[in-house]
Amino acid sequence: MDELLRELQKRIGYDFHDGDLLVRALTHPSCGNVPNYERLEFLGDAVIELIISDYLFNHYGDFSEGMLTQKRADIVCSKSLAGIARTIDLGHYIFLGNGEEQSGGRNKTSILENVLEALMGAIYTDGGFYAAQSVINVLFFNTIKAAMTRISDHDYKSQLQEMVQKTVKQEINYLVSRQEGPPHNTTFYVRLIVGSEVICEGVGGSKKEAEQNAAKFAIANFDKIYKG
Repeated sequence: MDELLRELQKRIGYDFHDGDLLVRALTHPSCGNVPNYERLEFLGDAVIELIISDYLFNHYGDFSEGMLTQKRADIVCSKSLAGIARTIDLGHYIFLGNGEEQSGGRNKTSILENVLEALMGAIYTDGGFYAAQSVINVLFFNTIKAAMTRISDHDYKSQLQEMVQKTVKQEINYLVSRQEGPPHNTTFYVRLIVGSEVICEGVGGSKKEAEQNAAKFAIANFDKIYKG
């Protein structure tokens, strides 16, 4: 066991002062009446979100609040966290009860996500903010870069749909309010409606382009719109 724990610490680039914290971060509740990762997971979730927010704020100064919020959501979603966990083979180091072991718990997205969060919470508890920041900035580097370089091929409508589903949870509709110009050079004006509220209007040379422009504006101003 000690050899495995040393191996994991080498993988993440951090040596624990309190080895019990590391063991707890790796212990699934299925192990029975022993300290498990649940409380550290709660802390680690907040630690990751803060450190990713700090990174994006300082490295992407031209992004609006709404875009930063959306990108952070991409980076810290379950799929991304589990993917990062798999890059360090985190499932290999988890302590599982027999039932979870037999059901393939070492590769379950939910468990990998939870344990990664718990591990970051344990590092924060053991070494403080800067220790956690150092580890997270390295582990998340490729995920951050991948998320931020998807700007050029944005499907703004899909991204807005995800944001609305995660927050205000209302239906989105696009309504052509008017068209101007001849058939070969028509300008479309499309209203973006969330719930029963008209959020903004997009303009484009096609209905699709106008819809995308409306969604792009809503994403960039999402926090302002829903803070009143």
